[in-house]
Amino acid sequence: MLTIRRDIVDAIIAHARRDHPDEACGVVAGPEGSDRPERFIPMLNAARSPTFYEFDSMDLLRLYREMDDRDEEPVVIYHSHTATEAYPSRTDISYASEPNAHYVLVSTRDENDVELRSFRIVDGEVTEEDVKIVD
Repeated sequence: MLTIRRDIVDAIIAHARRDHPDEACGVVAGPEGSDRPERFIPMLNAARSPTFYEFDSMDLLRLYREMDDRDEEPVVIYHSHTATEAYPSRTDISYASEPNAHYVLVSTRDENDVELRSFRIVDGEVTEEDVKIVD
């Protein structure tokens, strides 16, 4: 189960709405080994695409160095789907390389009703998990 603060969920949804119709993407870092998402880090979708996201390789390198310096890890890796449900695509699954991360997807296909779901993706296997939002 992913336990995540409401302000972080709100920030993820706001980022997804702001970047719509392109997919938004980012990371929520937390203390190494804690499974606690604490630091919201919106990233630029280098692909600038409504159907695909890609972290800029230099931005990602900088982020991983920064997390390493702070003894953090990517607890949540999020992105949005602009026209489909919040479920990992084949491309999403093939790029999932953090076995301990929660992969959060937000669908902005319905501007009045945003769908947010979380998954574990390990060795190509997708498992949906409950999301507990706390204050």
